[in-house]
Amino acid sequence: MSTRLYKACKFCGGSSLTTFQASERMFGMGGSFTYTECMDCKSIQLDEVPDDLARYYHNSDYYSFLPLVPSGLARRVFKKIRMNLFLASGAKVVEPSFGYWFKKLGPGFHWKIADVGCGNGQLLYELYASGFTDLHGFDPFMEKDLAVNEQLHLWKKRLEDSEDQFDLIMMHHAFEHMESPMEILQACYDKLNAKGKVIIRTPVTDAQVWRDKREYWVQLDAPRHLNIPSVMGFDTLARTIGFDLQEVIFDSSAFQFWGTALYEEGFHLDLKMRDKLFSKRELEAWEKKALHYNEEGKGDQVCFFLTKSD
Repeated sequence: MSTRLYKACKFCGGSSLTTFQASERMFGMGGSFTYTECMDCKSIQLDEVPDDLARYYHNSDYYSFLPLVPSGLARRVFKKIRMNLFLASGAKVVEPSFGYWFKKLGPGFHWKIADVGCGNGQLLYELYASGFTDLHGFDPFMEKDLAVNEQLHLWKKRLEDSEDQFDLIMMHHAFEHMESPMEILQACYDKLNAKGKVIIRTPVTDAQVWRDKREYWVQLDAPRHLNIPSVMGFDTLARTIGFDLQEVIFDSSAFQFWGTALYEEGFHLDLKMRDKLFSKRELEAWEKKALHYNEEGKGDQVCFFLTKSD
């Protein structure tokens, strides 16, 4: 059984569509899933969502519900000092792992921040440890609500069901798992304060590796990825809702190459097999190639920076 989706592009509304077949490759589960590609904006969407979609998330490592890893007092003090120095200077030597996109936001420590599709809340915890004081995670697949402390709350519900307004709403590789891009972007718009910001990190079909390898592209990730926009398609939808797309940063990595190569060789996504098949030199060359692709706007994932239109 499956749920058939409407036959129009969810990003630009175009009706010039074509279909292709893809298989589940991450865990080697196989199957055949029909995707629709828009000939106007080049975005893609799953044609039918399986009723048993949950079974394709059977590996807990995929969905980030491993236990949250806390920091001790000394470590939290270090992280607060590091964050203050980083926000003040932007120096690479004190940049946290999430630094490149966080610095661009210019956040205040008092900002009310939401992470949609937060998983176990680890990113929000790192922000708490770095000095941020009003943090909220939303994920309907959590086991239950969790008050980690007075500054950090994780909610077993959708953003749409919250009564709060936020200064910053984040989605880190959650957007592509959501059935309706319009609904989630509208929810972000509705829940955003007047001068608030949204960042969305997601795969995009501008990727050269998608054009070259098609159904073997590792970030197609059938059937878990329900929608993958192009930059043009995302911008079209965002403007329709009332957002300004302020900036797009390509941030893809060598994963697009070695993951895709594993699939071409008939393997599932296995780090041990990656290290067996590909040399350190090959992996380093792919990392350099990813940087070039990002500079050329051909990488396979981006960070979108959005604000409300005036």
